[in-house]
Order: sequence, then structure tokens, then C-alpha cells
Amino acid sequence: MTEPQNASPLLHIDGLRIDLPLDGAPRTVVHRADVTIPEGRAVALVGESGSGKSLTARCVMGLLPGSARIHGDVRFAGESVPGMNAERLRAFRAAEVAMVFQDPRAHINPARSIGDFLIEGLTTARRVPSGEAVKKVTGILREVGIPDADRRMRQRPHELSGGLLQRVMIAAALAVEPRLLLADEPTTALDVTTQEEVMAIIGEAREARGLALLFITHDLELAAAVSDRVVVMYAGSTVEELPAARLRAHAAHPYTRALLASRPSVFDEAAELRSIPGRPLSGFEAPEGCAFSDRCTHVQDVCRSERPQPSPHGDAFAACHFPYVLASEETADHA
Repeated sequence: MTEPQNASPLLHIDGLRIDLPLDGAPRTVVHRADVTIPEGRAVALVGESGSGKSLTARCVMGLLPGSARIHGDVRFAGESVPGMNAERLRAFRAAEVAMVFQDPRAHINPARSIGDFLIEGLTTARRVPSGEAVKKVTGILREVGIPDADRRMRQRPHELSGGLLQRVMIAAALAVEPRLLLADEPTTALDVTTQEEVMAIIGEAREARGLALLFITHDLELAAAVSDRVVVMYAGSTVEELPAARLRAHAAHPYTRALLASRPSVFDEAAELRSIPGRPLSGFEAPEGCAFSDRCTHVQDVCRSERPQPSPHGDAFAACHFPYVLASEETADHA
């Protein structure tokens, strides 16, 4: 995939394929994922449930089950993550990459205090003295908008709201001072106002620390608002990548354009909402040809028989046999 000029790739997911055992036989759940994130930049990974977004992110963290078979590569600062041994992988998670999960209650031990959860990674993996660790995480709690941080450190997870717990997850991620932050639909379980606050916290922290961000979401508009580039996944494959600023006007893949058309317009309240026919497919259900072919209004015979590969148009890519490209872009490409 294309990278901005003068920016070195921090994360490079290259032709990633993931096979998992399903019903006793290996099945491909991610067919091809290609994502490049330069140092300090934000990339959104967008798609419906089952498209392979979270599996791709977990592969970056080395969190796939031992039964998974990985093809292609995931490279962090030039080093292969699947090639890391257990000791190197622990060090990688402790200092270079951190993840904010979708449901904080599923990832924070309910029997331990918030303070124990926050300082554990610092005191065990990084050998930070306990007093210094407490001082550091207390300051980060205040930074992410949690008042009375000293009292919150003594509380258990059930005593905090969902919004506060997600702030705790963000604080835990920032405490290890990572170079890359993975945010896996961090606002899904929150109300609209809290969603905005959480995304603002992540954005401000990223800018202040110069972090790279992989933001996973099903919301195209939110993806465009918080990222530099948008990567769209469907049925286990990345089908499009383009600059976030050009998403609405220059999307080339029929799936991306159908997603955009299905959203309500704030400018035309009378506009009819369009639904995408059929149902989304999981990666293991994808056919031999284009996985979107049964739902695409522009399908041709070749779409059903041959899986399209990513092809460039300008500074974007689309895995489509017949991508939509504006006449002005075609003119510029041939100038």
C-alpha cells in the first residue's frame, strides 16, 4: 500500500492470511489484509462484523490462539511479529504496542482494584518501582479525564461506569508509552456523548505523544474524522484504502460506496436511506471470486470467478475488477 512521503512505516501488514480450525478443519477467516501505518499517523480499519478487523488487530498483538496459521507477514519497525519468540513478544507488548479493547469489563479483573490493574504492567514487565508506577498512572488518570484519581485507584471495576472504565483502559495503554496504539471499537458500548469524549481523549493523547494509531470501527464517518487514511475490509479481505479526506467523494469500491450511501444525510432530510441487498459474509464464507459479487449492483461474470487483487488509482487502492474512478482522477493519472 502507498505511504505518505517522508514517513517510514512503523507497522506493515503485508498479504496477511489467517487460518483457524472450524468444525475440525482449517478454514481461512482472513484472506488478505494489507495495512501500512507510518510513524505518528492514524489509520482506520473499517468493516462490518465478521470482516476480520479484530483478528487482524489481534495478530498485530500476537494474541491469536496457538491453533492459528498465519501466512504473509506483520512487521513492526521492520521486525516480524509472528516470528517473535515468547520472551520478545512479552517485551513487545510491554513497551511498544498497546490495545484498547471494545469491552473494558471483559479485560479488567473484577476482583482487583483499578490501581492494581494499572500498575501491574509497569511493575512486572518493566520493573518500575511501585511508588513511581502509582504516581505515573495517577497522573495519566487525571489526563484522561478521571477526577479524584486517588480514590478511583482504590475502587473495583463494578464501581465505575462504562465510560470511566474505558478511560481506565486508555490510561493503561498510555502508561506503557507505546509507539503504536490499537483501538478496537472503543466506543461501541458507550452513549453518544461519552463516545465523543473518549475519541477526543484518544486523539489528544495521540497528538501529544506522537503515537501511531490503528482505529478499528464499523463507522465510516467516525473513521474519516479521526484518521489520516481509511482501509475498508469485507469478508476477510481489505478491499479499499484511500485518504480519509477523500473518502466520501472518491471511494472506488462498490462496497465502500454502498456503505456511504446507506448513511442518513444531514443535508437532505428527505433523502431515502439505501440498504445493501443480501447479508455480509464472514471470511470463511467468502467464495472464489469477489466476496461482494452477490450484493453488488455492477457485478459481471468475471467477478464471480476471479478474486480481484488490490490495484492502484492515484494515491489509493481498490480490490475490484471495475472500480469507480472519477473522470477527473483518470485524467490526472494519465497526465
